[in-house]
This record gives sequence, structure tokens and C-alpha cells, in this order.
Amino acid sequence: MIDKLPRWVWAGGAALASIAGMINAIGFLDFHHQAMTHMTGTTTLLGIAVTERDAGGLAQFSLALGAFVIGAAASGAIVGASALRLGRRYGVVLFIEAMLLVCAVPLLHAHNDLGTYLAIGACGMQNAMASSFSGAVLRTTHMSGILTDLGIAIGQRLRGHAIDTKRVRLYTLLFTAFLAGGVVGAIAFAHFEEAALYGPALLIGTVGFAYAIYRQKRMPEAST
Repeated sequence: MIDKLPRWVWAGGAALASIAGMINAIGFLDFHHQAMTHMTGTTTLLGIAVTERDAGGLAQFSLALGAFVIGAAASGAIVGASALRLGRRYGVVLFIEAMLLVCAVPLLHAHNDLGTYLAIGACGMQNAMASSFSGAVLRTTHMSGILTDLGIAIGQRLRGHAIDTKRVRLYTLLFTAFLAGGVVGAIAFAHFEEAALYGPALLIGTVGFAYAIYRQKRMPEAST
């Protein structure tokens, strides 16, 4: 049970989920039609490329997976732990993520594959950054686990069992934010194409800056 969930976890989780939804929508609509925020489908496509002896696909999907892992590794090196806690260097991760997205835009506009891998690496950083808080698994870049947990809660309720209503509200918020981000991302891409990534980059930078200020006010003595 989640006894007490700080407001910064709710706000930050919703903001990051909506940003991830935007990035993923832009990735699917761009020239590679590539998932950015999760690698399940990419792994499947890599398997298909292996069986079809598709050298181009093998290189593309392997590099996408590698970029995601490198982004996650960078986040792990900077933050230093998987449990979410105020005082850790999330602002640094968010700033780097924003810069990667900014650098990806001109490359994507030129149909340079490196832009795709930079954006995927940025998502890998975000995906690794927030994992758990007070027993609640926080997913902001992919919704399979969120929907699974919500389905389990519905089933438990139908059986008459008590459920953690705060956890259900949190996961519903994350799902709604991700979906809304996808809608906004699709609209932005229709108007600005690859430059639509500047939107989530700006939002990520804003979230990182807000976190840094909040962290300083709440924990002025926290070490970096």
C-alpha cells in the first residue's frame, strides 16, 4: 500500500508520461516509424530481421536497442540508484535528455539515422530514471505494465477484494498523461514535423529546472 505519495511524484510522473507520449508519437510518425520510448516491438523487429537476413534492418534495430541501453546506463551512472528519492540528480538527467532531443531535430530533418538514435537514447535515460517509490512501480515511458496493474486491480475489485485506490489513481493519471501526450505529439508533428521534438525538449528542461528548485528548497543540504 502507498501510505504517502509526495506531490512531486504525482506531478513529475504525469509530466514525464505526457512528454514520453509526445516523443513516441513523433517517432512513429517520422520517416523511420520507430518506437522511441520502449523497445519491445524493436526487439521483435530485430528477430524478424535476423530470420529474413535483412542486413539493413539488423543494423537499424540493433543500434536502436544499443542507444536505449546506453541512455539507461548513463542515467544509472548519474543517479546512482533505482529507487526514486528526492535529492538525487534527476535534474542532470533531464537536462541531458532535453539536449539530446534538441540535437536530434536537425538530424531527423535531414533523414539522418543518428537523430533517431539520439532520441531513443534520451528515452532510455528517462525510462531508467524513475522506477519505484513506496512500493509503487512508476512507469512513464511505456504503458503495458500500467495497464496490466490496472487490470489486476479491476479483477481484484470484481472478486470483492480491497485494492490500493491511491495506486490505481496514480496509474490512471500516468496512462491518461501518456495518451494525452500522444495526441499532442501527433498534432504537433502535423504542423512542425521533426521540429515538434523541440516541444518535449523544452518541457523536459522545464521539469528538470522545477525539480532542481524544489529539491533546493526542500533539501538545501542534499549532496549532488
